Amino acid sequence: MAKYILLLNWTDQGAKSVKESANRYDAAKEAAKKAGCTLETIYLTFGQYDLVGVLDAPSDDAAATFNLRLGMGGNIRGVTLKAFPEADYRRIIGGV
Repeated sequence: MAKYILLLNWTDQGAKSVKESANRYDAAKEAAKKAGCTLETIYLTFGQYDLVGVLDAPSDDAAATFNLRLGMGGNIRGVTLKAFPEADYRRIIGGV
């Protein structure tokens, strides 16, 4: 499984209904399962992003499917980063 970092911001719609965000998080975890992924965690943050999440997915396609489904709700928009664990980082850097 690959790791993806989700940098998320609430849309105006999502901010207006922020009290429902915990329920939306639960729904997002279920949507991740349906896409074959696991939404490991979400952090509430302040600064440039409202939330930071960690997603495990078996492929880029599965991660993209999850992200599209998440965005369809209209409550958040975000940036997704593919993350490489330390062993891959060392292997990749070693090949430079």
